[in-house]
Amino acid sequence: MREYDSYVALGDSFTEGLNDFNPDGTFRGWADRLAEILAEGQPGFQYANLALRGKMLAEIIEEQVPIALELKPDLVTLCAGGNDVIVPGSDVDEIAAQLDEVIGKLRAAGMDVLVFNGPDTKHLPVMSVLRGKIGIYNAHLWTSAVRHGAKIVDLWAMDPLHDPRAWSDDRLHFTAEGHRRIALRAAEVLGVPTSEDWREPWPVVDARADWITNRRSDLAWTKTHLLPWIRRQLRGESMGDGLSPKRPQLAPFAVHPPVSDDRAPAS
Repeated sequence: MREYDSYVALGDSFTEGLNDFNPDGTFRGWADRLAEILAEGQPGFQYANLALRGKMLAEIIEEQVPIALELKPDLVTLCAGGNDVIVPGSDVDEIAAQLDEVIGKLRAAGMDVLVFNGPDTKHLPVMSVLRGKIGIYNAHLWTSAVRHGAKIVDLWAMDPLHDPRAWSDDRLHFTAEGHRRIALRAAEVLGVPTSEDWREPWPVVDARADWITNRRSDLAWTKTHLLPWIRRQLRGESMGDGLSPKRPQLAPFAVHPPVSDDRAPAS
């Protein structure tokens, strides 16, 4: 097992940590949880998280990747392109080609790179229509990981993520429990031992919602989450506009970092 002294996380809302809340209302997420695992017994461990909600692949390449190349940490995690894939009419092959180039640059700079493929949306109402595009994106990503010697966390094959309790009401972000399991899976891929198992079964529930309840939920989700997202896309706006990364510099790991004035919890 390799011990990592420094780790930089790149990406969008998934890596920023929506919707896994700290007690103070800021976001924790799988990347912070993974950093906590990596920092155990490593007093000099340093961590930065440059991810920001709403970021498209081109923005991540322009704004975050150069910082990682300059910092040269032992480990970089990269999850990008998800926001691009869900845009209607987007070219998955082109998105994957851009991501492949980034993975190659990071690996050529001597960093270990951990990437994440897309989760299976088969069990998510409405979002299941994206399953084909995500599957193509994932196939490309596996190829890139093999080509460049990167490691990959296979979210698609994580059965616990097929449970609705792994997903927030917006059907785009994971719950705290979803983030916890993803962090454990990432540690496993890196060969880092943990005391918990991401495969642990969910508690049994007595009953599932009926068809009418599910359809009402679909309509509420469309009004509350989908339509506002489409409007933002049409206006060229992002959830992250005006915000800064929560951990912009490599620094000794702290469970709850200081929060800058321009960062307010998402409503």
